[in-house]
Amino acid sequence: MLLLAAGLLAGPVAAQEQGAVVTQAGGDYTLAPGDLVRISVWGREEYSGQFQVDEEGTLHYPVLGEINTTDLTVRQLRDTLRTGLEELFANPFVTITPLFRVAVLGQVNSPGLYTVDPTLSVLDLVALAGGAREAGNTGAIRVFRGGTLAEFDYEDEAIRGRSLGDIGVRSGDEIMVPRKFFARQDWFILLQFLTLALTTATFIVTVSR
Repeated sequence: MLLLAAGLLAGPVAAQEQGAVVTQAGGDYTLAPGDLVRISVWGREEYSGQFQVDEEGTLHYPVLGEINTTDLTVRQLRDTLRTGLEELFANPFVTITPLFRVAVLGQVNSPGLYTVDPTLSVLDLVALAGGAREAGNTGAIRVFRGGTLAEFDYEDEAIRGRSLGDIGVRSGDEIMVPRKFFARQDWFILLQFLTLALTTATFIVTVSR
């Protein structure tokens, strides 16, 4: 009964907190502290790899040194690297993929922090976290960022097929798989409660006679 009451109260609270997450990944994605970027320079392995933007917004890159990424988009960073590398060799071909460090919490088998490609979907990310538990409600997954909650309807196939970048997930976000309103184990607890109540009532009636 307590579980049922808690579930009824949780709905209005979540609705009141509902917000929006709108930043998209890609060439126009603005880099933020904590982001990882996968940089690939064709034919130049020594300049390729994964690099992290530190807490001050600085990316440390071979030869070019410190690059201030504050308000810098992925496309602008790529142009900056191309310009710098042109001083070393002709026609550098540079590609950059932002990588997100995202926490997966709630009703998953292996909650924790994951570094992922933004082309994955949220359900791909849940799968990386060991998949949802039996009580997990993947139809009401929530994304938290700095206290703001955005809730998406993952029963909608159009939403399920969209990538992390498409729906605006970024580094530092938390993906929460909430508990189902009433899971199978709740039925077991309820059955136990009813059995106990029936046994108690039978005992009272027997004694009163």
